[in-house]
Amino acid sequence: MTLLAGSVRCACRVRIDRGIMGSVLPMSAAPTRVFIARLAGIAVFDPAGDQVGRVRDVVVALRLAPRPPRVLGLVVEVAPRRPVFLPVTRVTMIEADAIIFDGRLNVRRFQKRESETLVIAEMLDRTVRFRDSGEPVSVADVAMEPTRTRDWLVTKVAVVRRTGRGLRKRGESLVVDWDAVEGFSAVEYGQGAAGLIAAFERMKPADLAGIVHELTPKRRAEVAVALADERLADVLEELPEDDQVEILGTLGVERAADVLEAMGPDDAADLLGELPAEQRERLLALMEPQDAAPVRRLLTYPDESAGGLMTSDPVIVAPGATVAEALALIRRPDLNPALAAQVYVCRAPTATPTGQYLGTVHFQKLLREPPPTLVSGIVDTELDPLRPTMTLEAVAAFLATYNLVAGAVVDEDGHLLGAVTIDDVLDHLLPDDWRERAAMDAAAEGAADPEEEALRGTT
Repeated sequence: MTLLAGSVRCACRVRIDRGIMGSVLPMSAAPTRVFIARLAGIAVFDPAGDQVGRVRDVVVALRLAPRPPRVLGLVVEVAPRRPVFLPVTRVTMIEADAIIFDGRLNVRRFQKRESETLVIAEMLDRTVRFRDSGEPVSVADVAMEPTRTRDWLVTKVAVVRRTGRGLRKRGESLVVDWDAVEGFSAVEYGQGAAGLIAAFERMKPADLAGIVHELTPKRRAEVAVALADERLADVLEELPEDDQVEILGTLGVERAADVLEAMGPDDAADLLGELPAEQRERLLALMEPQDAAPVRRLLTYPDESAGGLMTSDPVIVAPGATVAEALALIRRPDLNPALAAQVYVCRAPTATPTGQYLGTVHFQKLLREPPPTLVSGIVDTELDPLRPTMTLEAVAAFLATYNLVAGAVVDEDGHLLGAVTIDDVLDHLLPDDWRERAAMDAAAEGAADPEEEALRGTT
């Protein structure tokens, strides 16, 4: 899709003048056609220049052919990860890297209605056909344009021709009129998700998880199929348990085992703990033995104990390691920030369960010492470690007492088993449905917006 994106990137700046006649006037010499996939992730600002959120999608209402869809508004994500609806009539400027609106924004949580379609989530990657020849093509993007009556309409479709049995990466790309293709209203099974994923490529896993959670089960399954194993594993770790189980069930067992291997051992154990015993054992048997072994150990502990909360893959070094070597380990970009806050010093073997646990070195201590210094000389031996049988409440009290974001878990024989991080403690202290509860609370906030209701009630 990068070839097409480069060919249409010019259409991205529109100023909307709200005059007495309510007309929509473009800036002089500025194009008024906006390709919607390019809006994903763009910052949204109020008139004072304060950022209020980012664009997540565009809402349109499909109409009977040949009438083009009417653009209703934008889905904007505001803190904390709440999607809200911004009527298109309140947008005053669209630029390549920013959208400005008139400052009026209803904070009620956005809920898609039956008569509405999300462009990025539902229209990209759809297979449609040329109306005159019946040739199938894949939708890469759609473009919207303003009218003189203050409406925005979807007027163009960017498509990629299929050749042979599938879509070639360098297939011919075309931009055609909306009424030149058909098939947007039909339910399509096996719809791809490459365009949707590309639109949110730079999004953090937690934010992408919020988008995935809002999709229909059909689209969630299609996105899961299209995501790489590592990316899907990161997203699964941020989703509610019901979504995790649902998505894992849509994957083949071999792919599911690959994704579980890419997850953190503690997250994989939590997910497997939600599955029936037979399915759990089948997946564990398909995992690589070195990946399955720590997950099996974690599954032996109660969920709300230090053993059940811990990850079995903290940062561990031998006593002969230097400060420079320890700092190199915590610089890994894929490392959880809470895990990177501490390095655990153990005698060989340094894979959990380790040899004798000697103590902890905090990352601030590492920063204060010369690089050649041995970690054994600066280790903190006064802090008692956690025991795997300690309760959730005891673990939380331990971290709070010593102002820590992580703590070592050591067995009775002095072997390091893993580490508990503050994010896992918070996840278990909050109600099981805290993500859904936050959504419900957000949905209850704010009164109905008459302008929004009038706009979304018209198709």
